[in-house]
Amino acid sequence: MISLSDLSAKKCVPCNSNEMRPMTEQAAHELISQVPEWDLVNEGGRLRLSRSWKVKTFLKGLEFFEAVGNVAEAEGHHPDLHLVGWNNVKIEIWTHAVGGLTENDFILAAKINGLNLHDLVRRKASK
Repeated sequence: MISLSDLSAKKCVPCNSNEMRPMTEQAAHELISQVPEWDLVNEGGRLRLSRSWKVKTFLKGLEFFEAVGNVAEAEGHHPDLHLVGWNNVKIEIWTHAVGGLTENDFILAAKINGLNLHDLVRRKASK
């Protein structure tokens, strides 16, 4: 099984929709334990990774997104970012090009988990 450290050390591969296919729900269930505090969500038959945080202030939420955005840009894999209200941050990750989850999504989630965001978050991640 791939460990968290293995996932965060990997690099996202370019999404070529002709070659890349979404993983099965079983494969996703095998990897979800490698990205603590992320949830596996099936929305309309499309699997996604989802995680929520509460940030200290609205501006801390924007800083949070900047940190995540820097990782996403470096990986060439971009999550859906949501700032709801003034302090509720939610990230959804899925490979849009294939309409589901790929290993890239778990790699990005592991890299986000590795960010030092403690000065931005109010408390432990909420579900």
